[in-house]
This record gives sequence, structure tokens and C-alpha cells, in this order.
Amino acid sequence: MTSRCNPERRGDVVASDMQDTNIVLYQAEWCPYCAHVRAKLTDLLLSYKAVNVPQSHAERHIVQQVSGQTGIPVMVDGDVIIADDDDAIIAYLQKTYG
Repeated sequence: MTSRCNPERRGDVVASDMQDTNIVLYQAEWCPYCAHVRAKLTDLLLSYKAVNVPQSHAERHIVQQVSGQTGIPVMVDGDVIIADDDDAIIAYLQKTYG
């Protein structure tokens, strides 16, 4: 399941304040590391595509194709792929968009 994360309103911030990006986040709602990345994306007002992946590593074929492994979160931003490391993803987002 995929969804475009660009909330209509976030507090007093409207959707027009969001920065459009090509970021794709392979993640799961139950994953605390993914939640850290989603929070950073929201803090930076970045629009992104969320792809929810199965809980079972054996069923994460799309993650395997994109990153060569099955851990999450995985962030793709153009040619940049950061796999299974929320701290590295957050550092990249801060450096690139912060």
C-alpha cells in the first residue's frame, strides 16, 4: 500500500507550505525507527510517498529490489538510497533539506 504524505493541515501549517519532493519511504506504521523518520519529514515540512511493507522480511520483495536487503526504514531520494538506518536517513534529510 502506498500513500502520498502531504497533510492538508498540520497545526497552523497548510499543504501549500509543504516542500514537494520525490522521496519514497519504505516503512511500516508499527516500526519505531520508521516513526522517527516520518517525524523528521513532518518537521521539515517535506512531502513524501510512503510505501507500507509486510511485517515478514520474507515478504518484503519490493524492499529487496530497491535496497538489496529487507530491513526498514528505507528512504529513496533520486539516486540516494539509505537502507535500514533511521539515524543516517534523518542526518541526510537535515543536511539536504534542513
